[in-house]
Parts: sequence; structure tokens; C-alpha cells
Amino acid sequence: MTDVAPPAQSWKVTLPCTRAEAEALDGDIAAFALMDSPPVLMTSEATPDDEEAWQLDAYFEGKPSPAAIKLLRTLVPSAARSKPVVVALPDEDWVTISQQGMEPVTAGRFHVRNLAIDPEQPGHVNLLITASRAFGTGQHETTAGCLAMLDRMHRVGTRCRNVADIGTGTGLLAFAALNLWPRAYAIASDIDPVAVEISVENAAANSVPLGHGQGRLALVTAAGGNHPALIGRAPYDLLIANILAGPLIELAPSLCALVEDGGTILLAGLLKDQADAVLAAYRAQGMRLAERADRGDWPTLRLRKRPTIGWKRPRRINPAARGDAPGFGSI
Repeated sequence: MTDVAPPAQSWKVTLPCTRAEAEALDGDIAAFALMDSPPVLMTSEATPDDEEAWQLDAYFEGKPSPAAIKLLRTLVPSAARSKPVVVALPDEDWVTISQQGMEPVTAGRFHVRNLAIDPEQPGHVNLLITASRAFGTGQHETTAGCLAMLDRMHRVGTRCRNVADIGTGTGLLAFAALNLWPRAYAIASDIDPVAVEISVENAAANSVPLGHGQGRLALVTAAGGNHPALIGRAPYDLLIANILAGPLIELAPSLCALVEDGGTILLAGLLKDQADAVLAAYRAQGMRLAERADRGDWPTLRLRKRPTIGWKRPRRINPAARGDAPGFGSI
């Protein structure tokens, strides 16, 4: 029997703020993007009869460092002279609790709901991704950016027959791809086995068939692209990687090797000032930038693999190629 380390205790940091500051915090905060476990930020009215009195609650996995609290204070300048309230929380999944009740997100033809009681959006593909321990509920700008990019690809006539979603999180992007190309073969992976479990649950909630055949989604726990299940189904004409800039750069050789000549890679999870470094890593592997779409500080990159000179036959990757990204998860 393998020992499993208990999850880190959750902590909450509370600071007062103005309504304007609370509204400015809507979305993802670039300042925390490089943290291994960025906090979940929630704002609410502190006093029911005072529309300007708001508060910021930041939920951390583990006790926040002084540097993290200092960074948090920069988000609400009005609290410069206020002492933050830092408390350890009971042993509950506060990340999930804090995500519950978030507003639905519409990106392209997709409408992503967080709660089953949220109404569906007529004329859209409605997906239910409940708050969970996995990333990718559609609230993150990178996830919404990928959804919009997938929708645009389909609208201009792109056909995909073999799809891989690396760092799938909740499974949302893989679900969207199969909705757009229902006859495709599809596989999704994540380094976190919990994310794979949650993807299975979400697949059932959204009537996404699981399996290895055409029109079905295969799920696997894997670090990066060097896994027999991923290698065995290559080459892919569409590969999605919504993770972080560091692992995207490290995984460039193995991910590009999984894609057929002329195939597409969607990259997300990077910040604007990281885009040049990420692009350089993929251009070195024979990719070219076909489209870029920014949502706030978060770009989504659509890359195409340049065909090799001569007979343009898709090539399978070298099984000995390095493709692990230990310690990196999905976003």
C-alpha cells in the first residue's frame, strides 16, 4: 500500500476593498500566474447597506507566505493601512466551495455552466462543468480562449480526425473538440489522477462517451507526452495544451513530435510577456504561428506544423524522445 501525503490545510486571507477594486478583480490575476498553487480570489459585499464596502477573500492551499500576502495587498490599494485577517480553515475543500456559484461563461458557440440550476443558453452548446479540484471550469481566460479558438477553427472549415488534449483538467476542451468533430478519435491526459477522475464524472454529466473508438474519449494519467497511450495514437492533427509557459517550453520537442505534418497545436496558459519564449521553442520544432487571440493578459496561440520536404507522410514519434514534465499540472 502506497502512503499518500495528506492535502495541505487551506488558509484564508481577508482584506477590505472598494467596489471598484472588487470589479477590477473579475477574472484571473496575472500576478499569481507563476505560483505552483495560486490562490482562489473571491469578492463580496462586506456590509449589506453600504454599496462601497467590499472585501477580498483569498483562499490558499497551505499557509500563505509574507510575499504572497504582500502581493495580494497590491490588488487592493485602499487597504494599504488595513491589517489582513489570516486564518486557517477547517479541513474542507475550500477551493471547490469558493468556486461554487460562479457565473456561466460563453465562448464562441459554447456556454459553460458551473451549477446544474443555471439555465441553459438557447442556440449554444451547453456544457456543465461543476466546481471541483481540477482546473478548467471555463472561468479561466485561457480555457475560454481555447474554446473560442476551437469554435473559429470549425467555422472556417477545419477538419480534425485525431485529437489530443494534454493537461485536460476537467476534460472541458476535449469535450468541446468532440462536439465539433464528433467522428474524431480523441484522448485527454493529465498529470493529476484526480483530474482524470473528475473528467470521467464530467463526461457522464455531459453525455460524452468514453472509450477508444471513433467519437469516444480516452482518458489517461500522464506527465507530458511521453506515455504509451499517447504515443500509440499519434500522429494527431489537433493537439491542445493549456498548461503553463514553463512546461510548454520543456515539452515542445515531444508535443510537436506527436503532431502530423500540417497539423495544429493550440497553446494556452501563458502570459503575454511569455509568448515570445514559448513561440521560439515551438518554431525551433518546425511550427509556425497561424493565429493569436488575447483575452486580457492571456494569449491563445494556434500553430501549424510545417510539412517536411518531399513525401508528406505523417511520422510517428520516437518512443525514446523525452516527453515528461514532472511536477506540472493543468491550468
